[in-house]
Amino acid sequence: MNIKSRLTLLFTMLVGSIMALFCLATYFVYDQYREKQFYSFLNERSQTIAQLVEASNTISKDEIVKRERENNTVLLDEEITIYDGADSVIFSSGKENFKVTTETLSDVRSGREKLTKIEDKEVIIIRHILEEHGRPWVIAAVARDVMGKDQLKRLREILIVGWLLSLVLVGVAGWQFANDAIKPVSDIIAQVNNISAGNLHQKVTVGREKDELALLAQTFNLMLNRLEIAFVAQKNFVSHASHELRTPLALIMSEVEVAMMKERSADYYQDALKGILSETKEMNELVSRLLELARTEEHAFRVTFSNIRVDEVLWQAKASIQQKNPGYEVHIHYDKIPDNEDELKRYGDESLLRTAFVNLMDNACKYSDDKTVNVFLETKKDLITVSFKDVGSGIASDELPYVFDTFYRSATTMNKAGYGIGLALTKRIITMQGASINVESEVGKGTTFVLRFPPF
Repeated sequence: MNIKSRLTLLFTMLVGSIMALFCLATYFVYDQYREKQFYSFLNERSQTIAQLVEASNTISKDEIVKRERENNTVLLDEEITIYDGADSVIFSSGKENFKVTTETLSDVRSGREKLTKIEDKEVIIIRHILEEHGRPWVIAAVARDVMGKDQLKRLREILIVGWLLSLVLVGVAGWQFANDAIKPVSDIIAQVNNISAGNLHQKVTVGREKDELALLAQTFNLMLNRLEIAFVAQKNFVSHASHELRTPLALIMSEVEVAMMKERSADYYQDALKGILSETKEMNELVSRLLELARTEEHAFRVTFSNIRVDEVLWQAKASIQQKNPGYEVHIHYDKIPDNEDELKRYGDESLLRTAFVNLMDNACKYSDDKTVNVFLETKKDLITVSFKDVGSGIASDELPYVFDTFYRSATTMNKAGYGIGLALTKRIITMQGASINVESEVGKGTTFVLRFPPF
């Protein structure tokens, strides 16, 4: 069952149930009103006959019965029985006297009238106060409310037929309501089906502006924006990677082709092989960087997370960078050592974090005139802050938003060796550790990368 049919069914059932409850309540309230009115009328009839019986000195009881039977207001199968103060029947309009127990007679005389039913007849037992202030009489009146029952039956038929007809109308209205409610969703589905990888810039629109479906369309548009950015990034990544790999491959191929054109001396072949080896090392370094970048996209690395000390990883990164580049100077400034060593611990991957620190140290030394980087480690209020400061040429303010993009290189660093992968890799590693990284730079005065590690 589709949503439109389900909404129509639920709407019809809900409104139909409410209408059914209303019809039942109307029927019940009218039945109570009919019964109350009938008992009231029966009470008046009983009191009238009792007054006639009380004044029967001039009118015989048979005459009273005759007159009442000829009266148009006499109810169907009406039977009125009057008991005097001695609990004896002094008047009965029916074929048989309506028998009332002594206990009931006593209760009624005390002012408690009795209302009950016998089969399809209503029964009322009341008292009658005599004019001479004698012991009250008790009147038992029995009758069938034929007219009231007929009206109640007619009302029941009207309510049932009206409910059924209304149910049909509600079903049709529910279908139209569901159709109107689902139409924007159908429009969104049609628009989304027309969007592919080639037109991710296309947006989803709905007629309404401020409802949940409009929010759904906005959510789709935001998702499409993210997908478009991801596709562009992926395209640029493949383009840049292909370009970076093609250059050393072209050099290797040219070296081999030149060497194979004719016989060469052993020294020439040695030089050619050294050139090929150098280009191969660069390719290997690039591929290794790309693999590290791809690793940060996987979730498997999380199984290697453990408690690590940030200061120890810094010292390991310093040893690694200076061993690889003896001319680099790395100065770690860490004056205030906390009494509790756990304040220096964070949950993360030690190998990846060391790679991030090495990348930041290597970049700072590479782009500094004195090949030096100053690293400042601070702990304050459970926050670990690590700053990498160089005294290089700096980065222009309009280039700062792109320094963490893959293969991006600023104009001031184009003459330096590199691939534009290090900072993108570092950004992902730091984010994976639950930390943040920001860059501050001023042209001609250097650049500072600030890492902040929040508590667990």
